[in-house]
Amino acid sequence: MKTIGKYEIRGLLGRGGMARIYKVRIPVIGKIAALKTLSPHPHLRNLLGDARIRESFVSEAETLARLRHPHIVEIWNFGKTGDGRLHYLMDYYFNNLGVMMGESYRPDSPSRIISLDKAIDYTRQILDGLACLHYHGIVHRDIKPYNILLTVYDSVKICDFGLSKLRGETFKAPDNLKVGSPWYAAPEQETDPDGVDVSADLYSVGVMFYRMLTGALPADHPERPSRFNPDLDWQWDGFLLKSIAPTPRQRFSAAGAMMGELDRLAREWNRRKETVCRVYPVKSEAETRPPERVHHRHFPIKARPKAAVEVFGVDELWRPEVWVENDFHDNGDGSVTDNATGLTWQQSGTPYPVTWRDAHDYVDDLNGRRFAGRRDWRLPTIDELMSLLTETPHGEDYCLEPVFDRRQKQLWSCDRQSFIAAWFVSADMGFVWWQDFSAFCCVRAVSDARP
Repeated sequence: MKTIGKYEIRGLLGRGGMARIYKVRIPVIGKIAALKTLSPHPHLRNLLGDARIRESFVSEAETLARLRHPHIVEIWNFGKTGDGRLHYLMDYYFNNLGVMMGESYRPDSPSRIISLDKAIDYTRQILDGLACLHYHGIVHRDIKPYNILLTVYDSVKICDFGLSKLRGETFKAPDNLKVGSPWYAAPEQETDPDGVDVSADLYSVGVMFYRMLTGALPADHPERPSRFNPDLDWQWDGFLLKSIAPTPRQRFSAAGAMMGELDRLAREWNRRKETVCRVYPVKSEAETRPPERVHHRHFPIKARPKAAVEVFGVDELWRPEVWVENDFHDNGDGSVTDNATGLTWQQSGTPYPVTWRDAHDYVDDLNGRRFAGRRDWRLPTIDELMSLLTETPHGEDYCLEPVFDRRQKQLWSCDRQSFIAAWFVSADMGFVWWQDFSAFCCVRAVSDARP
């Protein structure tokens, strides 16, 4: 087993120009954590020199160490290995906003549209974290989806402070070194990275919010977002276009001001939903006639990502190519039967997220105590789980009462991606993805049997 200092390496999570981030295991207690190590690219070393790079890395760790906020990642420890490599330890989060959006590194590729409710929630948390940073005189300068970590309870954690600057600090980077990420960095950050203020971070938030709601990045002359999303109106257009205005003076002056306007629009949106749902038509019996029975694979498989697209029947954003028209019946015993598939499901599931191996123990326990009178509960396949997924809600879709417990957002399947990873579905976002066995998702067990 390879180690960095006393930490056992369990995999590489990511790499950048300055550092690498490893998934590690803390000895004795066995907790999984993220370890960021200083490992600069040779090109960056030639541009900046080792002394400046080390100074920047230590400054990043010091910045994180003095912050306490629920939406900012915390640093646990700092040290160096016997060969002098610097590193610091953080909590490990297996999910991030980039994964949730299905973002790729091709700017012209579409991403998944997130429901307005969820996009508001994420954006509000990000702004709350930025308000704390800006209060301490810190401009992040690299706000983007992959730097927005998500906990198992859907809480936001802002990370990666390698490009942040303190108020009054001058970095004096070489002219050919870009500070920030393409498509998300404010225009003025490209020409004068040392001169940017908090509005540069707010611009990045605006770009992320725009993409969450439209599935696209705004162009140099962005179109009205309401053209792409029926839940948006002229007020949302004004908010989003102001957020990504080309000059700082046209944007919001502070995270608090932007959050205040977001809250006002969110209240208006909730009133709109209430109005729509008061007049939402009840479907007739003819409209709710059970569809033809759909059968799904019930045995586990191992599928690598390239093969999984065809095997699972998903599109380029890992969503079902065909959505099942469900016919649910609440059995009144904590289970729900779908007459469209012949499957019986737990109405809820694990009360808290668990690892993949613990997921199997949970199912064994259900059978041991004959939950809902059944003894053949099992971990579902991806095919079966996809039968529960729905498209992103819009308009009247928000009025539908949920059949299942909404606390279980990511659901484990019995299908493996490799010898150390398994597939799961995002129940609230409607897509398929994978994670290693030590990640935390919920379980919703399935059964074919009748009581």
